Amino acid sequence: MSTSNTSSPMDQNVFDPKAAAESRERRKQVIQKSLAKRHRKERAFRYAGFSAVVIGLAFVALLFSSILAKGLPAFWQTSMNVPIYFDPKVIDAGPLPVRGQGETPAHYQERYIDWQTKMGMVDWDGIIVNGMIAKDPALASQRDHLSSLYASSEAYRLRDMVFADPSLIGKKENINFLGDANVDVWLKGNIDRSLPDDQQQLEPEVRKLADDLKAKGVLENTFNLNLFKNPDSRSSPAISGLAGAFMGSLFMMLIVIIIAIPIGVASAIYLEEFAPKNILTDIIEVNINNLAAVPSIVFGLLGAAIFIGWMHLPLSAPFVGGLVLSLMTLPTVIITTRASLKAVPPSIRQAALGLGASKFQTIFHHVLPLALPGIMTGSIIGVAHALGETAPLLLIGMSAFVASIPTTPFDQSTALPVQVYLWQGNELRNFFEGRTAAAIIVLLALLIGLNSLAIWLRKKFEVRW
Repeated sequence: MSTSNTSSPMDQNVFDPKAAAESRERRKQVIQKSLAKRHRKERAFRYAGFSAVVIGLAFVALLFSSILAKGLPAFWQTSMNVPIYFDPKVIDAGPLPVRGQGETPAHYQERYIDWQTKMGMVDWDGIIVNGMIAKDPALASQRDHLSSLYASSEAYRLRDMVFADPSLIGKKENINFLGDANVDVWLKGNIDRSLPDDQQQLEPEVRKLADDLKAKGVLENTFNLNLFKNPDSRSSPAISGLAGAFMGSLFMMLIVIIIAIPIGVASAIYLEEFAPKNILTDIIEVNINNLAAVPSIVFGLLGAAIFIGWMHLPLSAPFVGGLVLSLMTLPTVIITTRASLKAVPPSIRQAALGLGASKFQTIFHHVLPLALPGIMTGSIIGVAHALGETAPLLLIGMSAFVASIPTTPFDQSTALPVQVYLWQGNELRNFFEGRTAAAIIVLLALLIGLNSLAIWLRKKFEVRW
């Protein structure tokens, strides 16, 4: 028999170590290239994300540093301590009228008004100037310029002190007077000193006098309590403060808490736990979500049309502002409350129902306490959002100048964000730029405080499963 030279299939399938090694090496190289490519993409994404965070934090830091740099100096204001002698020869209005026996109220009121009129005609500026000269006799030669150093309202404050306590006449008291707004701006360096005299807000003599008194320590910086205890002022910007705006915001937030939170929480509980699941509840849910996305100025238009135009509620009142902000906050409270209720495990409900609890008992004894941290967090965030709103308040008249502190929710008032808006547009820009930044710092402090409270409440009462 002859043997064949052709190889059998078994011979062709003989294992070739060299070929197998080359194949493994090729697969290894492909995998390494793929891994390297994926790792590069991952690093690029991580770097991009980290860069985005850094850029965001940089902008926030720039914003805060700019606000702090402008606003912190406004918490201190130029002032001077002056020994004031309430000279009876200058205050010649006579003693405080006392109602005589048998005197009619009308006659006594007439004498009292006459006394007040005479007190108003007293040269209070002269009394302050005399006190400044008594403190530093060298100022006698600059008498005509001394009244430009202090705020114009200080003379009226001196008069009101005597109105409140006529026994001051003939006495000597050390009184702290606020510096004029222009003097305060000049000494803080917020005015370019290289500008020519015709572009300066103070006369050359007053500027030199202010610098000299600052160097002597007569003019000094003191903490500006007026920023917190006074309302706004146009006649004397140096005494303008945030008290009126703060009380207006406080009244509005109380109304939001009283109206929006109970109604919002109750609505969310009904929609989530009791309402039948049908097309009507679907429509309601869609509209609630849409209301949460409506621009806030639309709620201002609604409030102006309904609360002021139709119901004839008072203009610029915190009560109306609170109603408008309640409408704006309501969708946020409903959405966050429903989300908190959904986060409670169904097993809690099933266990309570299985033990014989009613639907009402299950919700209010078991589900609601577990959802309470989320509800409180959402409510506080909603209130904080309302606190920072400006646009809807402008449309209901709360942008008006109000020089008094409201005592009820129906008094005319403004709000903290609106006060920032008003001060930013004030003609005395150099002075109110610092006051505006200070008001922003106060507003941010309140917002950060509310958000911190929300985080603390969530961490303290949150139950994890």
